Amino acid sequence: MSLELDVFVGNSTIIDIAVYHLWLDGYTVADAVRARVDCRAMLDCDVSAEVLHSDTMDQFRTFHMCERLLHCPVKLSNQLLFQIPPQSQSMLIERYYEFDSAFAREVLGKKLSKGTKRDLEDVSSKTGVALKSCRRQFDNFKRVFKVVEELKGPLVENIQRHFLLSDTLARDYAAVVFFANSRFETGKRKLQYLSFQDFAFCAGQLISYWTVGAVNNMVDDMDVDLEKEFLHELKDIKILINDKDMLDQHKSLVCAALRGKIKVFNEMEANFKHLSRALVNIASKLNNTKDVRDLFIDLVEKFIEPCRSDRWTVGELKLFLTHYTTAALSIGTFRYQLAWERYMGVMRSCIIKMYHE
Repeated sequence: MSLELDVFVGNSTIIDIAVYHLWLDGYTVADAVRARVDCRAMLDCDVSAEVLHSDTMDQFRTFHMCERLLHCPVKLSNQLLFQIPPQSQSMLIERYYEFDSAFAREVLGKKLSKGTKRDLEDVSSKTGVALKSCRRQFDNFKRVFKVVEELKGPLVENIQRHFLLSDTLARDYAAVVFFANSRFETGKRKLQYLSFQDFAFCAGQLISYWTVGAVNNMVDDMDVDLEKEFLHELKDIKILINDKDMLDQHKSLVCAALRGKIKVFNEMEANFKHLSRALVNIASKLNNTKDVRDLFIDLVEKFIEPCRSDRWTVGELKLFLTHYTTAALSIGTFRYQLAWERYMGVMRSCIIKMYHE
């Protein structure tokens, strides 16, 4: 009895993107085969279950062998074992380091430690992300953090250079690294309405304007640590609320600019001192580590919620914050213009992003 066997030999590594996604999502080989069988694209193909199982197993084996190279993406382009075209290499790296926003939201601001990793089963149950995938994403966060935390130069550029990620994904990782370093409080109930992208946007603002890198682009931890001198200067802007004449003048200038332009003018005028004290007190306490961690919960409780209760629109909030900032600069006796503009520029952007009507 003769046996015919077709053999194909090649030196290019064939990557099935759909199977790669199943592997990344934590599927077992058996589950991945069932998912492929159920896929409409496979219904029209005359492929036996044995062949599909063999192909899936082969793909998974390839991914497992590539994984050690994906931990240090630069090595993937320099190795000779897998003949993978540059475009496919970029896809493998980008998809490997992509993460679920729901997962990132749960671990954002937490220490990337063994204790947090032990809680991933709860995170998996809460988010619906497979535990194996959660572990991969957590390990990626931790790996990127360890590589870039002590490097000189811009954080996003360092991430791109060492991990070959797209600009968008590198910026998201920069937010994860920044929050993990500063340990901002993100888990309180009143902050649950904020998404990962809301926090990532705020991280980008803080990195660009409040870190050491905002004034010196070649120092250690330049985009990770907030600039201490700047935070110290913010204590001085408390004169805006401690000096009664200055507080009254500030209020008068803002009211003159907004009269007839916002529907909540009466509410704004009545609550001006309360809102101003909230913004200035947050600034004056940022040189304290604990108060830095409470930045976002303080913003929500002391400023955003009062505005929301008075039914401010986003447009009215933008207008108020713009005139609130510029009015202080026109007060002749106020001598902290640079620190004020640097502080309020970020606060205005973050408040608008966090303000969901």
